[in-house]
Amino acid sequence: MRLDKYLKVSRLIKRRTMANEACDNGLVSVNGRPARASYEVKVGDRISLRLGAREVTVEVLSVQETVRQADAAALYKQVF
Repeated sequence: MRLDKYLKVSRLIKRRTMANEACDNGLVSVNGRPARASYEVKVGDRISLRLGAREVTVEVLSVQETVRQADAAALYKQVF
């Protein structure tokens, strides 16, 4: 699954266009490297997002095309 779609499906970013822009602006990195929106997300990847003044790092636990809002948090675990 593409990175921009994963960010939207997992509800880390609200809209896919916003996820795409974040990738283009260098605000998203995967495994320590800046990532493009077309990057193929795999289980075990570490995604870091800079959202305003804070940085969020998550580890991918599952990749699914669609998921209910209540189950979206099960796709990743937050890494501190």
